[in-house]
This record gives sequence, structure tokens and C-alpha cells, in this order.
Amino acid sequence: MKEPAASRALKKTYDAVVVGSGPNGLAAAITLAKAGKHVLVIESRPTPGGGTRTAELTLPGFWHDICSAVHPLGVASPFFRRLGLEKYGLDWIFSPAALAHPFDDGSCVLVQKSVPETAQSLGIDRLAYTRLFTAIAHNADKIIGDLFGPLPLPPRHIFADIRFGLPALLPAKLLARMAFRSEKARAVFGGMSAHAILPLEKPVTAAFGLAMHMFAHTGGWPVARGGSQRISDALTAHLIALGGEMITGWQVESLAELPPAPIVMFDLAPRQVLKITGDRLPRGYRRRLEGFRYGPGIFKVDWALDAPIPWQAPETSQAVAVHLGGTLEEICASERAVWEDRIPEQPYIILSQPTLFDPTRAPAGRHIAWAYCHVPHGSTEDMTARIEAQIERFAPGFRSRILARRGMNTQQLEAYNPNYVGGDINSGVQDLGQFFTRPVASLNPYATPLKGVYLCNSSTPPGGGVHGLCGYHAAGAALRSSKPGGSG
Repeated sequence: MKEPAASRALKKTYDAVVVGSGPNGLAAAITLAKAGKHVLVIESRPTPGGGTRTAELTLPGFWHDICSAVHPLGVASPFFRRLGLEKYGLDWIFSPAALAHPFDDGSCVLVQKSVPETAQSLGIDRLAYTRLFTAIAHNADKIIGDLFGPLPLPPRHIFADIRFGLPALLPAKLLARMAFRSEKARAVFGGMSAHAILPLEKPVTAAFGLAMHMFAHTGGWPVARGGSQRISDALTAHLIALGGEMITGWQVESLAELPPAPIVMFDLAPRQVLKITGDRLPRGYRRRLEGFRYGPGIFKVDWALDAPIPWQAPETSQAVAVHLGGTLEEICASERAVWEDRIPEQPYIILSQPTLFDPTRAPAGRHIAWAYCHVPHGSTEDMTARIEAQIERFAPGFRSRILARRGMNTQQLEAYNPNYVGGDINSGVQDLGQFFTRPVASLNPYATPLKGVYLCNSSTPPGGGVHGLCGYHAAGAALRSSKPGGSG
């Protein structure tokens, strides 16, 4: 009988063990392997990937992204850009426009890569939009380098950071009203900002709107050809090429069962880390992790379709992502209800139809689409009817195109990926209180009081998204600590 992989691993010596193979776990493992470390990655599921997996969720031949699907941070990430993942089969596909926001009058605003072309469709807000986003797009690399990681002290690009950071501190609703006069421009910014999964009256929510626009006007919002699993496959292949090892199907229950290694990294939410470490963590640090706040969840629906979505505004089909929410006030009401543990009747929806740009994901002539809305933390409410009604509002006849559907509530999402506590895909609230202090307030948020034990999932800076930067920064902290006299 062949010896199980876990048993063989326990007989080996490793420089680092990474628990969890989401993009951040794989990024940490790659960073450590590039530094000459012998690395083992342990994954509880049969395949690596965390939130970046693809499967036939509805019908045979229809390949759906189970969690993450559209990847503005994937191409914006300075870490991913340095890896050359195209050598391992990753191919980004870009739509003509990053985002479409349709309206009840049959019109639609497209957010394109060009700031002037986008601004041109905003009428009286053309100049205001151009002023706001031209400088931000021009300084995108500086902004991402300074603000998408641990808080840099002092900032390296202070003028670029201030130009982004001052309006970013505002509530999105307030900035939308200050910056724009038209309802359409305000609604588009509100839809972008609602990626925060926070009430848009809260401080710092404008940061999400500014960032999502910035990504649209620089790298774009691509999908991975063949599905998000290709990102995980490319990262895994890169790790193996560097000499790293991967074991799947191994559910880690305690620190004691891990192979001995001077560096242990957890691509897990704080709740899971607390369970695995038990009483090994000091009581004070445990209390701080226990106080980490998780936010609202999502309800997601995947569809197999017999034809493209029949948008009332045909240009909507030029965008890989669509925000459905109507006006700024409607979007604000939806997000406020969720935060107050109420179910929105007309939810703000994020939708994508990737087969318009990647026909390999469905049989010839067929299509897939997915959409999700925000719901209260841990909600089991079935939002399918409300989501489909909101799509019908802007695409009459949508329901007649449906061949099959599958919905996932917050508890099903958490069962699939325990990092999504209560369905929270950002692995923790990203408000002012936890923006840079994820998961605890510390100059080194990745290190725990246990020597050699680090956190690297989305509960650490810079938070949610497929970018690998949490893992990259965590591995950097571990490497600095491992040097003689290093402090991390």
C-alpha cells in the first residue's frame, strides 16, 4: 500500500510550512521558495486555490468560478506582475469596458480604460470626472505600492498618496455628491464604492470607489481564460518549479500535526487560526484575534444560459462586470439594510457574463453568468428571486434564457471555504477601524507572538482580493525575522 502523502511529509525537513493554498498562501510559499527555502503547502480541499477555483456548478460543460471571478487586483498586483505567470498558462482576457452601469431609462455608463472616453458619457460631470481620475490613474503604481500593504511610515510618494488618500477617507456617498452633479455619475461611483460591503455613509468607503475606478483606468478588470482556477494552477506550477511541495486533502486540526519547520504560515481566517493554535497563543493576543470583526456576507447565483443576457442597453455587453442598483440612493439603501441585518428587497448586484469574452467556458452558443448581492452576516435567506428580478429590471426576458441555476448562501460559502466566515468574502470588515489594523493593531500585523508563526490571509493588509500581497508581505516579514538580528 502506498504511504499517504501526509505521512511522508512528516518524515521530511522543511524550512517553511504554509497551511492554505489560496492566492495569498501560494504567494507566501513562492516568496519563501524564491529565497531558497524548502516549502510545503498543505491544502484541505482536493485541489489548490482557496477562492480561485472553477467547476461545473450547473450543467456539464458550463464552467463557473466558484468564488472570485473578475480580477482587477490580479493585473494590478506588483507581486503577480513580477512572476511571469503567463509561462505557466495564465492568460488574461480584457473586455472593451471594465464595467457597465445600466439605468432604468435604457441608457448605460461604460467605465473604459480611457478616462476621457469614460468622462465623455457623463455630460455635465465630464470635467469633474476627468479632474478626479486623471491624476489618480497616472500615479496608480505609486499609490498601489504605498497603500496596498502595511501602512508605510513615512509614505514614499507623499504627494500621490495625499491626492488619493484625502478624498479616500470620506464616505462614498458624501464624495459622490461633492464631486458630481448628475445622478448617473453619482450612481456609478456608488456602485464602485459598494465593493467595500459597508454602508456608503461610513468613512473610508470612498477609497474603494476611487481604487476600483483606478484599476479600470489602468490595468483593467480581466478574467482568466478558462476560469479563475487557471490563476491557482499557474501559481502552483510556479511553486513546484521552484522546488516547493503541495499536499491536498489534508485538514489541519492542530499545530502538533504539522511537520517541524522554523516558519509556519496560515492562509486562514483568525477564527481558524485560533482553533488550530489552541492555548499556544498568549491570552491577550487570543482576545485580540477573537475581537476581529467579520462583515456581511454574500448570496451568489450561477446560471447556465441558452443565449446572452438581453440587456435593454445593448452596450452593457461590452463590459465584463455589471453593477445593478439604479441610483446612488438605491445602492446606499441596499448596503445600509445589509449592515443593519435587514434583507434588501432591491439589492445592489455585481454581475458578470464571462462567456461573452471567453467562449471556452460553455458549449458552443451557450453562456454562463453569475451574480451576487450582499446579505447580513450568516444569512440563509434565498435571494435568487430578488436577484433575478433586479436583472429583469434592466434586461427584460432574462429569465427565459435560463437553462439551470445554482445558488449559494453565506453558510454554504463558508462550508466551501472556511475563510469566508459568515459569507464574508473580504475575511473581515474593512472599515476605518480595521483598514490598516488587520487582524490586530501592530507594526507587523503578520507575526504572532509564537516564534516563527505568521498570518497571511485576507484578514491581514491589504485585505480582500486576488492579489497575493498579504502572502507576499507576510513572507517578507518572516524572512526578515529569520535573518540574524532580524525583527520582521
